[in-house]
Amino acid sequence: MRRRSILLWLWVAQLLLATAAFGQSYKAEATGTPPPDVPKPLQDMLQAQGAKLVSDQGATVAEIWLRKDFPAKQVGATSDVLYGALGDGSVVGVLHFPQDTADYRAQTIKAGFYTLRHALIPQDGNHMGVNPYRDALLLAPVAADTEITKDLSYAEMVSLSRKASGTPHPGFLILAPAKDGQDTPAAFQDDQGHWDLQLKLHGPGGDLPIAITLVGKFEA
Repeated sequence: MRRRSILLWLWVAQLLLATAAFGQSYKAEATGTPPPDVPKPLQDMLQAQGAKLVSDQGATVAEIWLRKDFPAKQVGATSDVLYGALGDGSVVGVLHFPQDTADYRAQTIKAGFYTLRHALIPQDGNHMGVNPYRDALLLAPVAADTEITKDLSYAEMVSLSRKASGTPHPGFLILAPAKDGQDTPAAFQDDQGHWDLQLKLHGPGGDLPIAITLVGKFEA
């Protein structure tokens, strides 16, 4: 009887936690220019105004400044690549985590400023089922990522990104499908139950809306 009671209370506790997580909501807000924590060469690459994702309790999840005048590129167009125009290995922007958090793999990422480089999740057995789309943003501390105008190889990005995660695996976020006709910045919950921040890159071919998953992780 006592064991049954303990199991019942555990089930109730899990249900309450799940309900609390499901009930959490977020909104997008504009934020000012990148602070001095971002090296000057990086600041000069970024849009003057950024955006942040804020919880319904007023806590900032992350701030993001996208690159301005993003040069149009292209990787092989396939059904599992959302943002081929970002190329592979380019700096897309800078992210700020105000407090320690976790990446999409649930690895701890310390509070700080990170570059975001577009990378394609490899198509191999170690990465099967990570996400329906291959688009990811690898994190690297801004002080460590110094070749900001260069497109890095996947191996180079992983090496840098390990400095963000502190593990043998890179620290990364994923990209989600952007919503058509959506004003930016905007926050929305996608079909995986994750919360995304939608922003807009400016390039010679026109504006490119992108959506970055900031709340949610891979469920193995």
